[in-house]
Amino acid sequence: MGLDVYVGSLTRYYAGDWELMAQKAAKEMGLDLQVIRRHDPKDAIRDPEEIRPTVLTWRENLTEALGENLSKPLDWDEGPEAPYFTDKPAWDCYSDLLLWAAYDEQHNLNRPYGSVDQFGIDPAYVASTATSFHSRYSHLYEVELWLPGSFGFVFKTEDVGGNPILIGSSVALARQLKELNKRTWQASDQMIARWRQDGSEHGAPLECGARFAFSVFYQLAEEANVHRLPMRLDY
Repeated sequence: MGLDVYVGSLTRYYAGDWELMAQKAAKEMGLDLQVIRRHDPKDAIRDPEEIRPTVLTWRENLTEALGENLSKPLDWDEGPEAPYFTDKPAWDCYSDLLLWAAYDEQHNLNRPYGSVDQFGIDPAYVASTATSFHSRYSHLYEVELWLPGSFGFVFKTEDVGGNPILIGSSVALARQLKELNKRTWQASDQMIARWRQDGSEHGAPLECGARFAFSVFYQLAEEANVHRLPMRLDY
């Protein structure tokens, strides 16, 4: 099961009117690639005109439920002309990024050199995601959907499809990623773009994978905020 990051309208996402990086590559090579996603029934509605009202109602209900926790109502472009952006950080690089952030917070623990297979039970990650710990990277850990609004909290709810999900803010995510870079790499935007271009091989050192995943999330979070669009994990 692969991991991709999608930035775009939720209408387009649920309509399936977008392509993964692997799909684009397969098309260029003349190959047919079948994509199987979790929580994606075969009888799912694909008509954007049917999906859009459901998304807008979901957004309105979410705004109402959050109430005074929001400075202004949630709002973004769900029109058919809204652009979309994708990239594929892969699970191992994504986990490398999470651990890179966790070990920045857990100074009493030594960051491993190599990638960690089961990052969820890594002591630094467990410590940073504990409910009693106030993390500086709260919008990175465990969040699967980021909405284009400026709020400092993350919350659990159901997504448009009725599946449980942890939601954060793309504005807060971008801010926290910048802080992570400032505290660890201090890389320029040009260097970060180079990391994304270079990628990372499977089995590469943890820092190499973390840099690649960071560059993907950093630049896609920027697209999400510039175009005011949701950003979500896809797998």
